[in-house]
Amino acid sequence: MAQAIRKSDTNKPHVLVVEDEEALVVLLRYNLEREGYEVSVAMDGDDAVFMAEAIEPDLILLDWMLPGRSGLSICREIRTNRKLKTTPIIMVTARGEERDMIQGLKNGADDYIRKPFSPTELLARVEAVLRRSDPEREADRLEVGELALDRNSVQVEWQKHPVSLSLTELRLLEVMMERPNHACSRDFLITRVWGENDEVDFRTVDVNIRRLRQALTEAGAPDFVRTVRGVGYALRDG
Repeated sequence: MAQAIRKSDTNKPHVLVVEDEEALVVLLRYNLEREGYEVSVAMDGDDAVFMAEAIEPDLILLDWMLPGRSGLSICREIRTNRKLKTTPIIMVTARGEERDMIQGLKNGADDYIRKPFSPTELLARVEAVLRRSDPEREADRLEVGELALDRNSVQVEWQKHPVSLSLTELRLLEVMMERPNHACSRDFLITRVWGENDEVDFRTVDVNIRRLRQALTEAGAPDFVRTVRGVGYALRDG
């Protein structure tokens, strides 16, 4: 059964999860909300279309196998809906055949993810699809207080004075500046900064965060980076 419907009154990206496995719904909601997304849930196809029209989400996570009708038919219906035809859709599927994936993409899905998946992979795919669908999300310049990062010049400034960072330190800062005051797990930072690299572990993240902190303080900036115990790091905006 669908939850109470309301349009978002926040600036958080709103994700509609269409999934009938309650345990997976709990996992998806927890990880998405932890990374700063607003989440609504529909557990069957009819509720999915109804809720999507009502809340106009920023992205839909759509399970392939649902009671009554398939996610594929829901995807097709959404793509013919005037209000929803450009809404990004990620198909969640246990079907591993290449032809099934191609069928999903041909019917309007923007991406797909196969079960079982890690929360880190899911979050990386959600963010990538959102960036592609709305270029304004990837602003040329990020600012948190008097700290600024220019993506075009690959330059960081504190109070308009340049801050010398390595490329890895800059990338870590960029990821956190995209979501100030939200905790970024170490797994998430590894995926966004290093990609799927088995040689990178939590210690690598910690070492580079320490170097980033040192570079910022040496430039006269306060320690913007906050350690979130048991999770990872967040960039405070004040």
